[in-house]
Amino acid sequence: MDEYSKVNHNPAITDNFNLELFFDLSADLLCVTGYDGYFKKINPIVSKTLGYTFEELYSRPVYTFIHPDDQELTAEHRKNLLKNNPLLNFENRYVTNEGEIVWLSWTSMPVESQQVVFAIAKNITYQKKLEEDRNTLLANLTKINKDLKQLNYTTSHDLRSPVSNLISVFHLLDVSKIEDEETLEFIDVLKSATENLKDTLNKYIDDLISKDILNIHTEELELEDCLHDVKKSLSTLILNSGTIITADFSEVRKINFNRTYLESILLNLITNSIKYVKVGQAPFITIYSQQKNGINQLIFRDEGLGFDIDKVKDRIFGLNQKFHEHTDSKGIGLYLVHNHVTSLGGNITIESKVNEGTKFVISFKN
Repeated sequence: MDEYSKVNHNPAITDNFNLELFFDLSADLLCVTGYDGYFKKINPIVSKTLGYTFEELYSRPVYTFIHPDDQELTAEHRKNLLKNNPLLNFENRYVTNEGEIVWLSWTSMPVESQQVVFAIAKNITYQKKLEEDRNTLLANLTKINKDLKQLNYTTSHDLRSPVSNLISVFHLLDVSKIEDEETLEFIDVLKSATENLKDTLNKYIDDLISKDILNIHTEELELEDCLHDVKKSLSTLILNSGTIITADFSEVRKINFNRTYLESILLNLITNSIKYVKVGQAPFITIYSQQKNGINQLIFRDEGLGFDIDKVKDRIFGLNQKFHEHTDSKGIGLYLVHNHVTSLGGNITIESKVNEGTKFVISFKN
């Protein structure tokens, strides 16, 4: 027998210790629980932690002190424990007599011959609180980071249309009729700078990812005014493509929304309709408002290529999702539209068929 075993098996030494005192003074929760589900012996810290008297703790089944949401999981582990399998580092919640929640981490050992379970629990409520606070902080920091990315992302993406508009102007210029060398050089420099700006914006779009934006300013907006501003910014693109846009906002003229978001929604939907027009046809877009079941809605419909909604419905508003091969497609337009709508409590649905166009129904939060 080694020295450790000799010491711990020495009756003289063991008798000098009051094991009951050791049990009562432990800072951990010490319990002996019967297979019948009742406490058989507990130390004072159990009563102090849970706020019940010894009589109350002994008179009720143990599960009645467990948090309702943890009772089923605890029962499953208890069944395994009663099959003579020790339970190590099992965490669950108890409810104190004052209604507070206490987190306990258990190590339990069954003794089948005596039909009891010896268990030790550590109070980890403070650690759980720290963990919760840390996770909340990380979630907030992550959201702030995504918000900043969203701002950059939206700005970069929406600037591409007016920049493309400007590039289209350069393409329309007949420089053969310009004889002044200085003017030609100036036009060339300006065109080159504009193309570089478009390339830079495209790079930003490829690099950035985004989510919701907090604290978004909303105001009462005239739908007609917002559409007018968007059409003005896309005037060259609309003119060159022969796009026809009909609008009717007689049923709902005003909505409470964020102006930048609404203009971005209209800009993205219009440019998508122009981009994905059927070959040999001019884009035809219909936009109107309606009120359905007390909810203000904006309907946007085109007669373009459309797509098989059943094949892409789970990805339709995802980031970097493309449903047509197009060199200018970045796969973020619908992602931005969806985020703009949902971040302010609205909803957007879509209907589409191949070669029959697409319909968007945007429902605004009242």
